[in-house]
Amino acid sequence: MEIYKYLLKYRIESRGYKAIIDRYSIGDPIPNFNEYDIVFAGGGADNEQSILSKDLIQYKENVKEAINNGVFFLLICGAYQLFGKYYKGVDGDIINGLGTFDYYTVANPNRKNRCIGNIVIDANLNGLKTKVIGFENHGGQTFDISNSFGKVLLGNGNKFGDTEEGYFQNNVIATYLHGPLLSKNPDVADYIIKYCLDRKYNEDIELKPLNDEFENLCRKQLLSNFINKF
Repeated sequence: MEIYKYLLKYRIESRGYKAIIDRYSIGDPIPNFNEYDIVFAGGGADNEQSILSKDLIQYKENVKEAINNGVFFLLICGAYQLFGKYYKGVDGDIINGLGTFDYYTVANPNRKNRCIGNIVIDANLNGLKTKVIGFENHGGQTFDISNSFGKVLLGNGNKFGDTEEGYFQNNVIATYLHGPLLSKNPDVADYIIKYCLDRKYNEDIELKPLNDEFENLCRKQLLSNFINKF
């Protein structure tokens, strides 16, 4: 998961801005999520999610306040699930979520039957239309999504054979896409960066273009391999 943080740091500092990365671990001083421009949380197995849930739930009101105040949250896989109402495990045990959003997740009873493989979605990030490439690997099936990250062109999405993937609002991207998400999709990284800069400086920032020629050639090849019509 380090690549997510350092890729954003690289793309921010390549444009002349300073990026500072803080880390939070269980037992650290109580965080105030309102103090940050972006909060990133990754995935983990059921046991790790249970441990993290017990810790983060004590901050759920601060998390909700930060989201309502416009702090950007990037949530991958397990963190995506944790921000919903709950996660119901294979054995029927309930891991309480933060309840930030109304969706919930239920594990597939067959541990070997997972949504796994390359995935492409058609996303519209407030007018920025882009095909997002990733890799999904999840047994959890997520329901009651009010606004998805994108429409599935290849892969499963929120559950087996779904047409929608992830959850999106202006300052939240919650998704099962690994792969890693940001290095395969510079447009998504820059959407996050521009959002945070616009909010911080209260103006419409025009991002300095970076040389993404190599990344775009890779994307073109992947899309050609995954979906012939692209």
